[in-house]
Amino acid sequence: MSKLPKLKRVVLAAPRGFCAGVVRAIEIVNTVLQLLPPPIYVRKEIVHNRFVVEHFKQRGVIFVNELDEVPDGATVIFSAHGVSPAVREMARKKNLSVIDATCPLVTKVHLEAIRFAQEGYSIILIGHEGHEEVEGTMGEAPHCTYLVQSVEDVERLQVPDPEKVAYLTQTTLSVDDTAEIVAALKRKFPKIVGPRTDDICYATQNRQNAVKALAKQVDVILVIGSQNSSNSQRLKEVAISNGCPAYLIDGAEHIRTEWLIDAESVGVTSGASAPEILVKQVIQRLQELGATEVVELRLTEERVQFAPPPELKELLEQNPLVDELLPVR
Repeated sequence: MSKLPKLKRVVLAAPRGFCAGVVRAIEIVNTVLQLLPPPIYVRKEIVHNRFVVEHFKQRGVIFVNELDEVPDGATVIFSAHGVSPAVREMARKKNLSVIDATCPLVTKVHLEAIRFAQEGYSIILIGHEGHEEVEGTMGEAPHCTYLVQSVEDVERLQVPDPEKVAYLTQTTLSVDDTAEIVAALKRKFPKIVGPRTDDICYATQNRQNAVKALAKQVDVILVIGSQNSSNSQRLKEVAISNGCPAYLIDGAEHIRTEWLIDAESVGVTSGASAPEILVKQVIQRLQELGATEVVELRLTEERVQFAPPPELKELLEQNPLVDELLPVR
């Protein structure tokens, strides 16, 4: 196999890969597969990663776009991205057994939307149209929520009472992009209020910080993640905005050698829904192409863990193998 003449070094960003919300969602599906008979349904992709979704399909999980595809009385898992009240109502009408894998940080944004709506605010949600998380959050207060994706959207925005405006953000956005839009909102609505704490999740912030540091040390960056993964797309954008060419790939098979022709060092990171096995495969491919050194650039340690949802705890308590099946902690 031909090697690239310059390629010597692989630098791994850390933190990278699974965040606590993704770990929780995947462990919920794993545990339900052990506790309940098939079929098990999941609304939307449990997390935005092709490898993970295909893995669960092979184990018999049925992914659906909407609940009308789920038989009445069946078991359904809500994805990590959250759902609107309308989806929950449909689940009740269909007598579905629901296990909610919504990331607790997304749930926090939903609760903030409810609070602001109850207090009479117009809510400005910074996010990407069509993303499941955005659809779920907007569904909490559709009558008073406005989506903005750019500074231009802010400039065009009209609300009933400019004196009573609040903003929220999708958790997986670029910190830098969000700051620019928030600044525009504050210029237009001087009395605007925000969430009690930053809605951009710790994992998004940590992975972007790691990529910024990585961009200073390597010639090109490979971001492992699926095209529909918002946080993975943002990692690529952060790398490019910090002066380093970057490419988003699903796995090692998508590496194009022409990207690496002039590279002595290659940075590797992965989105919050990409498993570490894909990182190992990318490293192996880069070694085949000539890399002889693999090092890790670690900025911080992550020790965040989320508890399982109450409905899963009930199932675990009813199961005699509860001690064996309790990885969702």
